[in-house]
Amino acid sequence: MTTILTAEQLETVRASCTATTYGVPQTLDSGTFQALATSGLNLSKATPLICAPGQVICWEGEPGDEMYLIRSGHAAITKGSFDAPIVLACRGSGEFVGEMALLENLPRSASVVALDEVYLYQVTREDFQRMLSHSTKLDVGMLRKLSSRLREADDLITTTTHARRSLSSQVNELEAENQQLMELQRLREQTTDLVVHDLRNPLHSIMGAVGMLQMILPPAMLQENRDLFNLVNSNCDRMQRLVDSLLDISRMESGETELNLEPANLAQLIQAAVSRLSSTLQSRGIASSVFMPAHLPPVEIDVDMIDRVVVNLLDNAIKFTPSGGQIGVTAETHADHVAVSINDNGCGIPPEQRPHIFERFARGSSEGLRPRGFGLGLTFCRLAVEAHGGKIWVEDGEGGVGCKSIFTLPLEHVA
Repeated sequence: MTTILTAEQLETVRASCTATTYGVPQTLDSGTFQALATSGLNLSKATPLICAPGQVICWEGEPGDEMYLIRSGHAAITKGSFDAPIVLACRGSGEFVGEMALLENLPRSASVVALDEVYLYQVTREDFQRMLSHSTKLDVGMLRKLSSRLREADDLITTTTHARRSLSSQVNELEAENQQLMELQRLREQTTDLVVHDLRNPLHSIMGAVGMLQMILPPAMLQENRDLFNLVNSNCDRMQRLVDSLLDISRMESGETELNLEPANLAQLIQAAVSRLSSTLQSRGIASSVFMPAHLPPVEIDVDMIDRVVVNLLDNAIKFTPSGGQIGVTAETHADHVAVSINDNGCGIPPEQRPHIFERFARGSSEGLRPRGFGLGLTFCRLAVEAHGGKIWVEDGEGGVGCKSIFTLPLEHVA
């Protein structure tokens, strides 16, 4: 049964054949063919075999009862799978293929594949033995070819050895780098824990002191400094979210976070988040709007975590929206999920930055604006949404102006 390689397999074999592996083409009146003629083998009366490109002439491991003499064309000597072959050599006109099995009386040690249209003469074991007994010149030629092929095999072993040593060295380097990365990861986790601890104590002291002042100050003085207290409380809340994000990001990346899932009214959660940021919006001169569908189904979520996602996305929208701008929050119900969109008409985020905006410490910038913050808020958003089985991304805002942040939450856990 004739076997022909696929186009991809044939191209792989051809690509492995270098110029130096091709034999020197010989004509019918060259030394090899003349030696065969003197041995009693009449090639002029023999019918050549014609093999199509990619046809397997003989298989590795099969019994070797004949060899082949190439009249024209090229054939590759290969080992292993044709999807990832080891090409030992390429043979051309005047070259023998398959003779090693006859000499050793063993199964073939390699396969032979036609690289282009190949014309062959088939030489049986009996013809081969008769040739050797009648032609001393052919014996010498055969020894030279065997010596040349041994050298090729030696070169291949040398090349393979060098490649193996190089690969081993690269593996050792990768293992050393992996150990360094693991050590850096350990140090990063320790540093995060220390930073969280060292930030929480003074932050709680500040929040406690502000709360105490609000309790003991006379109402008139409290009202007179209401904007100042709102600013302090707003920034304390922002610092608290930053500290919590540092800790939660490390926990989520290490798989240690467990979600406290419960049915929640997403519309109420979003409206409450916008209300908490109202003073910041007013101080920046930014208008806000919230549109929720009349029958938004409840979703089963970790309320605190998704609340922080909404606040972080709102805070990010405020960051890039100029005074006089507008931020809108909407939600849409789909067959298997709810999609929440936070749209602004600010400077937007360039398309080339969008694939990286949710990475740790990534900070977007646009039109000469300097980035603010440490880029942890959006990383927390991505990890939190993905922990719920949702997705998060950014795209152009409405009408191609500004930016729209979108995240989804599945409805498969709806209560």
